[in-house]
Amino acid sequence: MQLETIWIILAVILLILELWAINVVLRSTGGWETKGLWLIILIFVPLFGLIVWALFGPKREMAEQRKS
Repeated sequence: MQLETIWIILAVILLILELWAINVVLRSTGGWETKGLWLIILIFVPLFGLIVWALFGPKREMAEQRKS
């Protein structure tokens, strides 16, 4: 497998994860300020933003959804 092919596959995986994270942010129950901040972070710093969002973003909301 060529190195270019590996990079393309990794880029496609990152793109799919980014689109999924953006979809989750847009469907969340948070305010528009919070959503906007997460969207800016996810769009302008994709890999770092995705890692930060995975660590700090959805956990609070998931816990609230489990209670109801």
